[in-house]
Amino acid sequence: MEQRRSHLTLRFITWNVEHGSAALIQTPNGQQIAVDLGSDAGFSPLQHMKYRMGIDQLDKVIITHPHMDHIEDILNFDLLSPRILMRPRQLTADDISAGHNNVGPEAVQIYQKYLEINARYTSPVESANDPDIAANNGGASILTFSPSRSLKTNLNNHSIVTVIEYQGVKILSPGDNEPPSWEELLANMAFREAINNTHVLVAPHHGRESGFHSDLFNFISPLLTIISDGRTVDTSATGRYSTRTEGWKVLRRNGSSAVRKCVTTRNDGMIEAIISPNQKGIGSLDVIVD
Repeated sequence: MEQRRSHLTLRFITWNVEHGSAALIQTPNGQQIAVDLGSDAGFSPLQHMKYRMGIDQLDKVIITHPHMDHIEDILNFDLLSPRILMRPRQLTADDISAGHNNVGPEAVQIYQKYLEINARYTSPVESANDPDIAANNGGASILTFSPSRSLKTNLNNHSIVTVIEYQGVKILSPGDNEPPSWEELLANMAFREAINNTHVLVAPHHGRESGFHSDLFNFISPLLTIISDGRTVDTSATGRYSTRTEGWKVLRRNGSSAVRKCVTTRNDGMIEAIISPNQKGIGSLDVIVD
């Protein structure tokens, strides 16, 4: 079991939560940052972190946007007493409720929990504890960008995008952004500079056609694309991502390996990207799947 890590590696874990999204960033100096809180019927990432990994507290939680498949594990939120919560703050309770009519009692409870913690986390973050500052992350840069101009009738287009960089290796992790918010993001020079030379792309909107935006690939040429999806895949754009992805050696836990362009939680289970400095101090990337 582990709590604080002092290794020189950065780990980006994409949990297998069927059609959902949940990831964990472990920085070189042991910061623990969750990105989205999806779960499935048999697996809670937050319980796994607490009881299997020995993580007592999350340093930060980033909720890209409050759709059910990104917050389904939120009832376990207080197990790990997160210090900082980031979410699309421009979305009001009315905005969130408008898209979730006629849902069952369990979903109502989940959305009520989201609104409760949204109202609770209002204190400013002290710079000494802010995980957005690379010096607090053992040298890892974790930048976030939040589109806000799209209509609030589609919460996907308000998804926070996270860009992780360590030792020159870069991971781009969006939520469910669709073309309108991609256009807003790509008009931002700071965003274009941040995503330049992306090595690993997490496909937006679970690899669906609705999240694919060809203009994004004018600025990135990923080595590998990660898709968090479930057994039922509608309008899959995996083939389109494959044509825009160069390919990278992926290791299986049984010892086999193959060059892959896309890996999916549906077929590959938990996906772990590990960035380590090599002897020259430049990052090396290892990707391990089940």
